[in-house]
Amino acid sequence: MTEFESTAVPLQKQVVLVTGGARGLGRAITESLLREGARVVVNYRSSREAAEGIQRENHGRVVALRADVRDRLQVDALFERAGALFDAPVTTVVNNALTDFEFDGDARAKAHEIGYDTFAAQFSSAVQGALNTTQAALPHFDRAGHGRVINVGTNLFQNPVVPYHDYTASKAALLALTRTFAADLGPRGVTVNMVSGGLLRTTDASAATPEEVFDAIADSTPLRRVTTPEEFADAVLFFASPWARAVTGQNLVVDGGLVNN
Repeated sequence: MTEFESTAVPLQKQVVLVTGGARGLGRAITESLLREGARVVVNYRSSREAAEGIQRENHGRVVALRADVRDRLQVDALFERAGALFDAPVTTVVNNALTDFEFDGDARAKAHEIGYDTFAAQFSSAVQGALNTTQAALPHFDRAGHGRVINVGTNLFQNPVVPYHDYTASKAALLALTRTFAADLGPRGVTVNMVSGGLLRTTDASAATPEEVFDAIADSTPLRRVTTPEEFADAVLFFASPWARAVTGQNLVVDGGLVNN
C-alpha cells in the first residue's frame, strides 16, 4: 500500500470508536457513521440500555462496550476487546464523551464561586479521556498504517456568550492537545482534528436550555437556525473520510456561522 493509499481509507473499511456514542450528539455521530458503512464501537459509561439497543439494531456492525474514558486500564481493555470482536484494528477515534455536565445557563457556577475541583472534573473527561483513547489507539493505528482522531470541541472559547468556565477551559485545553498531537503523530500517518459546535438543538446535555435561548442563537446566525446534532455529525464524517487525508491540527466550527474567526 502506498503512503497515499494508507491515508485514504473509505469509511466502509473503517472501525470507528465513538466515546459516549449511545446518546445525544454521540448517537447522532454513531448513526451517521453507520449510514456511511463504517463499523462502530459504541462506548458508554452509564447508558448501557441505549448502547446495547444500537448494537441489536445493527447486528455485526456495532459493538457496545462499557469503559470510563478517564480510566486508562478500562480504555486499554476497551480497545483490546473491540479489536478482538471485529478482528480488525480501530482506525478512527471520536472523543465525544462528556461527563456529568448539563447546559443550563441559570445554574452555572459564577466566577466568584466556582472551585478548581469543578475544572478538574471536566479536564479529566475532556483532556485525560482524549489522552487515554489516543494513546490506547496508537498500536491499532500502527497496525492499520493510518489513524484518525476527531475531538469534539466548542465555540465557547471563541465566543463565551455563556461562561461555562469549567467546560470551556477543558475544551480549550483539548484544542491545544489536538494541535500538539497533530504535529507529533503526523509522521505516523495519524491526523488529529477538532469539530466545535455551539448549542445544539437538542441533545440530552442541552435539554435544560430554555427555548428563548435557542431562538436568540438562531437569530444571531447567518443561517437563522440552530445547528442540529445530525449536521454536526456530518462534519465529523468529513474528518474521518478520505477527503480529509491532508487535514490535521484544525478546528472546524460548525454553528451556522455564529462564530467566524
